[in-house]
Amino acid sequence: MSGADDRDLRLTSLQLAVLRVLWDAEEATVADVHKAMSRKRKLAATTVATLLKRLAARGIVEHRKEGRQFIYRALVDAEEVGRTMTSELARDVYAGDVPGLFAHLLDETKVSSADLKEIKRLIRKAEKDT
Repeated sequence: MSGADDRDLRLTSLQLAVLRVLWDAEEATVADVHKAMSRKRKLAATTVATLLKRLAARGIVEHRKEGRQFIYRALVDAEEVGRTMTSELARDVYAGDVPGLFAHLLDETKVSSADLKEIKRLIRKAEKDT
């Protein structure tokens, strides 16, 4: 997938849900995305079509025509979106207060002992790298 370049990767929860469907399926029609999203959300197919059209206009997804349908695929991956959104969250919401961000995540998220072990490993690695 291509780099973030100048694309705005700030996404709403609905836009992220659309991308998750595309990441899982690799390619999908509006009907495919609508069906996958309908398991958790009640949305009109026209809403899904509008979301995909807007994501395409922003260069986040692209489509090709097959018969009378557009087949969509993501142009960004989950890691790229996560990196951008996390950086913006740390900068804009937490004003660069990384310990504050981590404290919030630990307080508000159910963190398993396996997750804590992995977080500690990542911290040790970061300490070695600095």
